[in-house]
Amino acid sequence: MRRIILAIRAFFGALCSAATAREIEQALCGGPAEPPQRQTEPKRPSAPPPPARSEAVTLLSTLQREARFIDFIQESLEGYSDAQIGAAARDVHRDCAKVLLRLFAIRPIHADEEGAEVEVSPGFDAGRYRLTGNVVGEPPFRGPLVHHGWEAAKCELPAWSGSRQAARVIAPVEVELK
Repeated sequence: MRRIILAIRAFFGALCSAATAREIEQALCGGPAEPPQRQTEPKRPSAPPPPARSEAVTLLSTLQREARFIDFIQESLEGYSDAQIGAAARDVHRDCAKVLLRLFAIRPIHADEEGAEVEVSPGFDAGRYRLTGNVVGEPPFRGPLVHHGWEAAKCELPAWSGSRQAARVIAPVEVELK
């Protein structure tokens, strides 16, 4: 009776499990069974870890470090004369322009001067051209250039090498020791 129960268990075990079937085959044949063929799912590439620092914070930090941009924007203008504000703005303007040119090589999209008559060809890229005014019909469109647009010829932000705790710091605390 024991052997009948064992035979039934072996039958259903082999029927339901490939690993059990290999073990039974090995026991019956007296030699090693075929090596198990493992069915594994292909590895999915893991998502890259999130950056330690936002590129926006890196840009703000660079503008602050090299042009004192945040200091200028956060400063209350009450109590300063227009001449004082203008003098400070001139320096910040010049230094911010240097940063943007160095990091992004910002240049005009359209070479013509503002006010010049320009033509927008059929198939134009709506990301590069914004049509305003009475926009009717099909291109080509003609009209005066209102703004030449800007584009970044490159984007080379400095790589963050600081700690996670300082990742959102735009400008560190400065302490002068004496």
